[in-house]
Amino acid sequence: MGAMTEPTFFTPFMYAYDGERLSGVHGGGPGRAAVVLLHGAGNGSEERSRPLLGEFVARGCRGLAFDFSGHGNSSGALRELSLRRRFEQAVAVIDAQVPAAEPLVLVGFSMSGQTVADLARHYGDRVVALGLCAPAVYAPEAWDVAFGDGEGRFSGIIRTPGGWRRSAALETLRAYEGRAVLAVPGTDAVIPPEVTAAVQDALSARAQLTTLELPDAEHWLGLWFRDHAEDRRDFADALLTGLADRGWTATLGWVAKQLPEGRSVTGSRFLRGGWSAQMRGLTLDDGTGLVLRTFVKPFFRRAAPGLLAREAGVLTLLAGEEGIPAPALVAVDATAELCDHPSLLMTALPGGVRVDEPGAAELERRLDLLAAQLVRIHRVAPAERPRAYQAWTSPEGVRTPGGALWDRAVDVIRRDPPPYDGCFLHRDFHPGNVLFTGAGEETRVSGVVDWVETSWGPADLDVAHCSTALALLHGPVQGLRFRDRYEAHGGRRQAADRDHLYWRLLDALAYSPDAAKLAGPWRELGRTDLTPEVLAGRLEAYVRGLLERYG
Repeated sequence: MGAMTEPTFFTPFMYAYDGERLSGVHGGGPGRAAVVLLHGAGNGSEERSRPLLGEFVARGCRGLAFDFSGHGNSSGALRELSLRRRFEQAVAVIDAQVPAAEPLVLVGFSMSGQTVADLARHYGDRVVALGLCAPAVYAPEAWDVAFGDGEGRFSGIIRTPGGWRRSAALETLRAYEGRAVLAVPGTDAVIPPEVTAAVQDALSARAQLTTLELPDAEHWLGLWFRDHAEDRRDFADALLTGLADRGWTATLGWVAKQLPEGRSVTGSRFLRGGWSAQMRGLTLDDGTGLVLRTFVKPFFRRAAPGLLAREAGVLTLLAGEEGIPAPALVAVDATAELCDHPSLLMTALPGGVRVDEPGAAELERRLDLLAAQLVRIHRVAPAERPRAYQAWTSPEGVRTPGGALWDRAVDVIRRDPPPYDGCFLHRDFHPGNVLFTGAGEETRVSGVVDWVETSWGPADLDVAHCSTALALLHGPVQGLRFRDRYEAHGGRRQAADRDHLYWRLLDALAYSPDAAKLAGPWRELGRTDLTPEVLAGRLEAYVRGLLERYG
């Protein structure tokens, strides 16, 4: 346990705003950035944050912490405070204490997770790093409501199950592209684990995220950092790593070393449509392009050594295959030995993902092209087989809305897997991983990407996965018809009805009851019509159709 003494001299201040006197401290001066620490609700205050603030000042930052009204030495009543007033008070204090051009590092505890997101939206690119410590986010309707005495309207709103899922904070964090550190206590009796998971998922979308797990800590991380010097040093170090490059210093240096001599990166853009990894398009000074895949989500980061090593091997294999437009491998750092996160660099392919709802004729062309492309993939005959396929759900792991239909579907996959003649599988083949160019009769497949799940198994499983995606994206009928398209283009013989049904439902049930998981990237690409309700309805109709046709 670290000392609770205050190692850095701070200057107290009092700031008058909107009829309140807001008390705070600041230290340091112009430097790397201004670090603003925001305490949680209840009996939170800036005083417990001073040891952590000192860590940032010692690292060359300006440090600032203050008490919201109704807390610590500030005036006002806690029951009159609201999320809006918290945001407005923070803006007022920051604007008064920090020069306008100085980069901001925002650190929020508990309720201030919402406030940090509100400030990140307000200050935009000026925010270079976020530190979220056991953060909370709230439903939009809670924004203007006074906290009250714990039994009023605000309490009713935040106790509504799942209301937080609509929080604007999650969208802000999903769009944020700078450095982020999420501190997670081992035991949190205040913040539900699904809230923490949603925040982590949102930050994984574009930010350079590090998750700092504190297994012995409880919710009150301000007190934990006050009392545990090593952990607060680790938190400060993590948050300031690569600050000048928004946390990507090591990765950018690695990329630069992989380029042809004399070449440099002149532009970078985030590529939408990914789910498991962050994808960035890089433009070189000669106009050529590369794509950088980075695993940031903790689950995929842990799995990255196997996933990226497999993809690197598959891309090397496919370089000699005709009719399969896969990227060419440039370099891979599967264990993040040299990068900030596990990364793979590859060539860029022409075209783009098309998940819109076109006219009937155009949709027919695209789906026939998908089927023909999958047939060509299944004809690959590697000298060494890839790993055997892995099922993405099990009878014990499936969650369904309940009812006879779903019970019958789950019963189908309770049996042992049917015997099969194996082949080379993409394993994640669907419209989101296929690029198209041209229009009308000139429409062509220009690329197939995301080869990290490549496996050996039944062709039925690739057909099943693409069918599920089509059912969600374009309706159950298209999902049910994809097998026919595949076979019409000369695909491998599919299993008999009962066995084929097993593979189809093994895939479809992996998306029950949260079909929005697969469709999230499609919504980013414009398919806002794919609401959870629409997706749930399509999945149920598709499962019913499978049982009627093959059951």
